[in-house]
Amino acid sequence: MTRKKRIGILTGGGDVPGLNSVIKSVTHRAAEHGWAVTGVRRGFEGLTHVNLDDAASKARYLTELTRENTRTIDRTGGTVLHSTRVGPSRVKHLPEHLKDKPWPKKETSGGTAYDLTEQVLVNLERIGIDALVAIGGDGTLKSAAELSRRGVRVIGIPKTMDNDVQHTEYCIGFSTAITRATAAIDRQRTTCGSHERIGIFRIFGRDAGFTALYSAHATSNRCVIPEFPVDLDKLMSLLLAEKRENPSNYALVILSEGASWHGYEPLEYGPPDILGRRKKASVAQVLNDEFYRRTGEECIVSDLTYDLRSGDPDFIDKLVAATFGTMALEAIFEGRGGLMSSVVDGKYDLVPLPPPDLGARKVDVPSMYNTDRYRPLYSNKRGMPIFLNPVKRMG
Repeated sequence: MTRKKRIGILTGGGDVPGLNSVIKSVTHRAAEHGWAVTGVRRGFEGLTHVNLDDAASKARYLTELTRENTRTIDRTGGTVLHSTRVGPSRVKHLPEHLKDKPWPKKETSGGTAYDLTEQVLVNLERIGIDALVAIGGDGTLKSAAELSRRGVRVIGIPKTMDNDVQHTEYCIGFSTAITRATAAIDRQRTTCGSHERIGIFRIFGRDAGFTALYSAHATSNRCVIPEFPVDLDKLMSLLLAEKRENPSNYALVILSEGASWHGYEPLEYGPPDILGRRKKASVAQVLNDEFYRRTGEECIVSDLTYDLRSGDPDFIDKLVAATFGTMALEAIFEGRGGLMSSVVDGKYDLVPLPPPDLGARKVDVPSMYNTDRYRPLYSNKRGMPIFLNPVKRMG
């Protein structure tokens, strides 16, 4: 008998709303074409750490996905497959059954990183996975690109509330993050107004300012993004003037996690991860302290980070996620690989997986950010794609 073709699917990195919609879309479309689907649990850890000779390990890391057990998963956020930030070439802790082998390794500021890419290739073959759908952000898609280079048929699906993956104008999770941020910021206007304070909101965005910028765009507020360090005295002057002119005597500003100003060195804490990155201290709290030190003005600080990636997806994230999943399946059925579902010029497309060394996509400051007023640019949008920052069409 002919072996049934099999697709593997995994989610890596931080969770966002919409992941389950991709998983359901892939599973249901695959079933319609007679393909089986294996869900790889806990991201790439499921392919680096699974011991295929141990039933308990297989149960921990692999699960058969069907139309029946994925029927309702798109109604909730998170990922039913769970997630980690493990990458095949940056494994920090070797599983017991692999500790006696001489794996390639390198020393990083975050410790020893083992390269288990060869083990992933072996496991994919033993599981019988003919094509892999990898849903994730920069780290996950880097790993997908490397596996593609090594001969694995991989289709990537971009997800991150930061919306900073190269080669696409949209990543799953972004719309829901903006929807949540808008609601939270607008709710807190009453508190800021009641106490006549400046509200400072911190939002994810280590390398790119899309989430803060779009939240500011939707709520008509000022923002500070990583792409443009501001003049702190000028920012404070603008906020104080806005506060005085507001009948309710308050003003708001939204900061990306990686926001900065001239002379500011981001504070970090905690041990580094395997990539050498440490957690950043809250830039919002630092701004609050500077505000009080320089002006005596008391502020209200709100951290809107993890709440924006939690809970159910909104309409756009459900729609895009399901479509991205279907596009990935269509590419697989055509025998294609090394591609990523994307939005280019406001239209769905398939593009090459971003090269691993390309880094994060950045806000185009001249067309999107008013560097004099520290606000989004609202005018001259005719002809722009709906997500405003067009990408160059690839391949």
